Amino acid sequence: MIVVSNDGFNETPGWRSVIVVPVTTSESQGARGPTAVRLPKGAGGMRRVSVALCHQVTTLDRGKLVEKVGSLTPEQLSLVMKGLKAALDMD
Repeated sequence: MIVVSNDGFNETPGWRSVIVVPVTTSESQGARGPTAVRLPKGAGGMRRVSVALCHQVTTLDRGKLVEKVGSLTPEQLSLVMKGLKAALDMD
């Protein structure tokens, strides 16, 4: 999962939800178009080449998040944001 919600929400004790983009290692998911963002091995601490599924953005109770594995580089996060904009039809 890639947490994409605002840090202000993420750090507020009474706010339980976070907005996330699911991540898969399925190679076939990478061919789904601009909403499937390929991330190289090592991106954000991932052990394998992965795909951020921006068309499946969802909310999750932050209690389900166990540990932080890593962070994306600004360039990688920018690609995920472009995927989200495509999925949500935002300019």
